[in-house]
Amino acid sequence: MSASSAATLDLDSYIANYSGYTRLKRLSFIAEHQESLRHEALRLALEEVKRTSNTALYTELVNRDGGSAFPADYSWIEAVDKKASQTLDKLEADLTSHKTSLVKESIRMGHNDLGSFHCDRGDFATALKCYVRTRDYCTTSKHTVSMCLNVIKVSIHMDNYTHVSNYVTKAEMTPEISDSILAAQLKVASALTHLDAKKYKMAARKLLEVPSELGSAFNEVISSQDVALYGGLCALASFDRAELRTKLIENTGFRTFLELFPEVRELVHDFYGSRYASCLKYLEKLRPDLLLDIHLREHVATLYEDIRSKALIQYFSPFVSVDMRRMAEAFNADVVDLEKELAKLIMAGSIPARIDSQNKVLYARHADQRHATFQKALTMGDEYMRDTKALLLRLHLLRESFTVKAERTWDTEGHGSSKSTRQERTAAAGTSQSPF
Repeated sequence: MSASSAATLDLDSYIANYSGYTRLKRLSFIAEHQESLRHEALRLALEEVKRTSNTALYTELVNRDGGSAFPADYSWIEAVDKKASQTLDKLEADLTSHKTSLVKESIRMGHNDLGSFHCDRGDFATALKCYVRTRDYCTTSKHTVSMCLNVIKVSIHMDNYTHVSNYVTKAEMTPEISDSILAAQLKVASALTHLDAKKYKMAARKLLEVPSELGSAFNEVISSQDVALYGGLCALASFDRAELRTKLIENTGFRTFLELFPEVRELVHDFYGSRYASCLKYLEKLRPDLLLDIHLREHVATLYEDIRSKALIQYFSPFVSVDMRRMAEAFNADVVDLEKELAKLIMAGSIPARIDSQNKVLYARHADQRHATFQKALTMGDEYMRDTKALLLRLHLLRESFTVKAERTWDTEGHGSSKSTRQERTAAAGTSQSPF
């Protein structure tokens, strides 16, 4: 089934989870990649963009539609551009005045106001320069963190994750900051950086550490539902079974996010419970909507492949041999396709096995491991029984006050000596004798 025919997004409820420019960016992205939602997404995007002064994006959206369903409102464009020009002149004049007065706080606020203005206009490159310029005028830790967050948000909108990483590090190194919401925002930003670099394990770890206090505080970038979605998928694709239990399933803080996205919660529990057919079914159901996510689209194929490969490896690991027909049923797959997947994993060294194509059986390459394990268990049992019997014998002897004394001999004076004493005397006598 194609992504276009299977998309189930309710655009109104979906876009309500976001605020700021990301609403426009996501609606524009959906209009570009989903034909069935194109008209509705463009309508919502045009309504949203008219609440800003971003006339460049408004013109782009109208031209994308061809102007048939949504004709351009040129009077609005002209009025907004004229007002924006006047506002820019005023802000620049105010900043010049502040620089003359040499008051750091006023200069910082002047650059911030210009940055916000250019953000609203959609000119993020200029906005970034304005926010960075406030760095020299920050007088408190709070000012520095505010500057870092502004740069991080703008850089994410520009998909410039190098800047995001640098300023997350700078914000985390700022002293006297212990705000849990700020910490959550920085972890989310760091996770997006790792996700962009396809470092899924690092992304999962950051997202699973996000405190539940985040709420809607970072909706300008992603929602709390996205934290559950991105964190769950990255963890399934990169964590081993032990990490999945301790860091995800038993993580009470992250459970709050999972409750916001029941499908992700169910597929995580299905995967851990070895209910692979159900897990993969949930994944396929989610795929069309995930392909419309601005951060996940280019990672969906890789994440899904990694999750499926892990499921195949975990399914086979306890067995010496597996009937591939039954395995295909467990994964709701065709036997021929499953055989190709298994062959690929064997060639990659992920599964130590060989395939009997005629009988459709998968054999472990080291079939004697199970026998060796049993032998080791039996040996340990025998040793335990022997040690236990020896201990019981000693206890019974002590209880009966029965002791065995060492062998004794008598010297010329009639005194007894132990065998060890005799050996010591002989050795001493031997060393004192001269060979001449």
